[in-house]
Amino acid sequence: MNTTYVWAVVIGMGVVNFVVRFVPIAVVTRVQLPKPVKRWLSFVPVSVMAALVAGEVLRPGGAFPLPWQNPYLLAAVPTGLVFYKTRSFLGATVAGVAFFLAFRVLLG
Repeated sequence: MNTTYVWAVVIGMGVVNFVVRFVPIAVVTRVQLPKPVKRWLSFVPVSVMAALVAGEVLRPGGAFPLPWQNPYLLAAVPTGLVFYKTRSFLGATVAGVAFFLAFRVLLG
């Protein structure tokens, strides 16, 4: 493989990535979507975030530790409660960091 080939592949992947992402956004912004579709699409960011967080909370480092030995899982529960009570993402984030650090110290 030569350098020209590698750069052609990188640039080609960039162009394809841009087209695949830009075209649907450009089309959707010009079309009036029905309310059920808008409602359905509003859940996509939350679902993606939950999937990303769940994987890291349940399997930190790719292993399944016991629940009472998993500081990520132990910190996630009170963090969720803080968010539920306050509806503050910043407050829940700060509380989550504090809970995680506390559980890491306790579990040693």
